[in-house]
Amino acid sequence: MRFTSLTFGLFAGALLFLYYRVPGRAQWAVLLLGSLVFYLSAGAEYLPFLLLAAATTFFAARFMAKRTEKAAKRRALLLCLLADFGLLAVCKCAGYLPMGISFYLFQSAGYVIDVYRGTAKAEGNFLRHALFVSYFPQLVQGPISRHGQLEPQLFHSHEYDPKEVSFGIQRMLWGAFKKLVIADRVAPAVVALKECRGLGFLLLTVLYAVQIYADFTGGIDIALGLSRCFGITLPENFRSPFRAKNTAEYWRRWHITLGEWMKDYIFYPVSVSAPMRRLSKAARKRWPKFGKRLPVYAASFATWFVTGIWHGVTPNFLVWGLLNCAVIVISEELTPLYKKFHSRFRLKEKKWYGGFEITRMFLLMNLIRACDLFPNVGDYFRRLGSLFTPWTWECALPDLGLTGLDWAILALGVALMLGLGQLRDIQETLWQRPALRYCLLFLLFLAVLLLGKYGVGYDAAAFIYNQF
Repeated sequence: MRFTSLTFGLFAGALLFLYYRVPGRAQWAVLLLGSLVFYLSAGAEYLPFLLLAAATTFFAARFMAKRTEKAAKRRALLLCLLADFGLLAVCKCAGYLPMGISFYLFQSAGYVIDVYRGTAKAEGNFLRHALFVSYFPQLVQGPISRHGQLEPQLFHSHEYDPKEVSFGIQRMLWGAFKKLVIADRVAPAVVALKECRGLGFLLLTVLYAVQIYADFTGGIDIALGLSRCFGITLPENFRSPFRAKNTAEYWRRWHITLGEWMKDYIFYPVSVSAPMRRLSKAARKRWPKFGKRLPVYAASFATWFVTGIWHGVTPNFLVWGLLNCAVIVISEELTPLYKKFHSRFRLKEKKWYGGFEITRMFLLMNLIRACDLFPNVGDYFRRLGSLFTPWTWECALPDLGLTGLDWAILALGVALMLGLGQLRDIQETLWQRPALRYCLLFLLFLAVLLLGKYGVGYDAAAFIYNQF
């Protein structure tokens, strides 16, 4: 049951109707029932994986809540994490990925780590915990929520608020527009350009950036919009990443919840761990500057290694992660040189320089992201190398599977997506102008209906992040 299917629209509408018809204390049960139905629609064979993740984290957290010995708690935590991430590793290596497994395992692992740290209370009701793990709007591709942020909302009584429901539906429509009109329309060109080098490869990196951004943010918009209809606020996962001026800033704007998860549960624990402190102390005796930065280097490597594996166990995703790590570390090391350069030439005072920084970062991240498309890393580096040889096209626009009308719709859609930015920024303004709001919503609905790329029976392609 895909977010952009007619079946999902009917399912979400029926569930929303039931949600506001039952007493407030029973609303969470409606969400649990809906989450199980949604997950079963993907295949009953996937359900045991979800239940196993819920059971291991539930019982591990309950065990730790009843113990005072730190060693016993640590053993329970390690066994739980080994079981869950071992399961994830087996699934990824076997190429068998139950829907949403990476997302719900990371979310439930964050919960059990928080219980171990004492920053979250262990849930005593298994069904309530199962809802936290399986809450369906964020099950497909996130965002990854924290227990302390999501749990109180799931079990709080929510009264019907026409404004919140209206805002939620608007965002769902906006997400469907980005997915169906932009991402799915540009997909054939991305596939065709994978065979190209030189200028064709450069165009591939730009179009793939458009595709994955529209696809991923479109799915997130639908998830956040539907949750808002239920009176539940999920964390934002994007904050205008293409406006970033450096790599670190870019990753604070893109897939925010995954980045924060990695920072809190991988980067910080590795950088301040006892073995890392001992290693850093020993290294500082021979290489003072290097030894001082060693914990940051090691933690960055571990973080990006895990991030790469999270996306996939094929070599290209590991290379993608390590390339990001290398750029961030090298940029950090060159910071003193950058400061000297800018203090002398004062380019940051120029009006055009901010645009240059944004363009530079956009192109750099596009080139690194293109590694996603080439499981054979050698193919990726050969195409990357073709940018530094005399440029050839090797692909013609008529061969890309898009008509002139497709290009026009795509250009207008991208301009609207980038110009409008976040829909939530204008929703309050539109609420004060009902006639304009209804007119724009009707036009947006028509655009999705008439311009979206569909298969048989108004079926749409799966979201890219479903594979993770």
